[in-house]
Amino acid sequence: MKIAMTGASGNMGREALKQTLELSEVEFVRVLLSDKKKNNKLARKLRRRYRSRIQIVRGTIADSANCLKLVQGVDYVVHMAAVIPPASDASPAASEACNKRGAVALIDAVKATSPQPKYIHISTVALYGNRNEKHPFGRVGDPLLVSPFDRYAMDKLYGERYCLDAELECWAVLRQTAMLHPNMMNDNISDGLMFHTALNAPLEWASSRDSGYLIKRILERDGRGEVPGFWNKIYNIGAGKKSMETGYDTFNDGFAMIGGSAEKFFKPHWFATRNFHGLWFADGGELEELFSYQRDDVKGYWKEIARRHKIFALGKIVPKKLIDIFLFRRLRNHPNSPYRWVQDGDTARVTATFGSVERANSLSHDWKDYQLISKGDFGDYDAMRDVENAALLDHGYNESIPMSEWSLADFRRAAVFRGGELVSETYGGDPYRKLSWRCHDGHVFQASPYTVLRGGHWCPVCGQPTPWDFDRQAKFSPFIAQVWYDSHERDEDLVYDLEDGKATLKKLGKEET
Repeated sequence: MKIAMTGASGNMGREALKQTLELSEVEFVRVLLSDKKKNNKLARKLRRRYRSRIQIVRGTIADSANCLKLVQGVDYVVHMAAVIPPASDASPAASEACNKRGAVALIDAVKATSPQPKYIHISTVALYGNRNEKHPFGRVGDPLLVSPFDRYAMDKLYGERYCLDAELECWAVLRQTAMLHPNMMNDNISDGLMFHTALNAPLEWASSRDSGYLIKRILERDGRGEVPGFWNKIYNIGAGKKSMETGYDTFNDGFAMIGGSAEKFFKPHWFATRNFHGLWFADGGELEELFSYQRDDVKGYWKEIARRHKIFALGKIVPKKLIDIFLFRRLRNHPNSPYRWVQDGDTARVTATFGSVERANSLSHDWKDYQLISKGDFGDYDAMRDVENAALLDHGYNESIPMSEWSLADFRRAAVFRGGELVSETYGGDPYRKLSWRCHDGHVFQASPYTVLRGGHWCPVCGQPTPWDFDRQAKFSPFIAQVWYDSHERDEDLVYDLEDGKATLKKLGKEET
């Protein structure tokens, strides 16, 4: 078995590479490493440890020649490379180069290779956009509503859609949930990103170790011919109820390492109330049934992080005021912090994040006045995390029938539910063969029934952000409206955009920056 991987220097990639090379049937893994200096050390380490079982291609993923060199002669390609927040916020060009152009170059290389390798595309939960207590559970097929100004999710959305439209012979898209990894704490104390996390956001945490193990199990089981029904589908990488939390819980777990909690270190008005991303997966068990990879639980993994990083224990003896002065004050005043946006009068980002400047300024500074899912303010917390009680979104067609029984009538209903129509008048019975559709704005586009009904994608022009005008789209798309109005008012009529790197807000022809 010959494997190609991107993203082997990342948190999931390191685990996937290490665990894949534990398989005796793997002849070699060929990895693409960028020319960054830190990867020189990694390359030497990999060659020393794995010798001929590791092959290294150096260069950027956006370079077509590098991608062709990477994928030629392999059986599987696993695409895990990504520029994630806060790096994607700080460098939009890097996000676009890796998450968008890089995905395109790699997929084109796979398609141009003969025989064509099987392709695994790691996508992200961020495509689903903001969720709260009203619809905390989601699944494949839900609307893809990238939150305004989320550069990472915007580029990842494009990459996933390109994969689905490429008509590869054998592919799988895996949407990764929130991921715990050994450097979790260190990676989140240099930027205001942590305050983007809505306290009531549903978060399902999978460890980098389990995520890497999933890749190993896919290669292992498919190599033995044990999972023939796995390919050409989209899945959510979940972790199960034991790892379903909220943003508030997550801060409590993480800062317990330094003797603190959300309420000891923070004020509730520092955090976004919307415009985040996160889900509990109603269908997260599908991959688990196939590959049995879910081993870690979120609280146990945090304890493991604490054991690995003994220095965090010093926080238990350092006065909380000093921690605030030297750490959290700096983070909440960081240019990428919602608290700073309010202070700076960044109307566009404040409105996206809180609903309005007035709402941001009226948020309580006292925890006793802040309603929290995990404190039971919206009902029984344990019962809320039970998928059997989940209020699932409508996908606009009869989901009880198998794909083999889909008909033009199903596609017409789905199109109307999305505010558009089906243009094609015939269907040959192949859910992966593209049909013609028309959106509400008159854009005619090609997409397979699977991409629309099971993938949650719709018009590639309207669905690809910049500008983000979901307020307008929700007015004619029940598909979008059913979840958009969980965190937006029906009379909101705003368009969010990025112009020369600046967040903008438009309403009735007026613009604010």
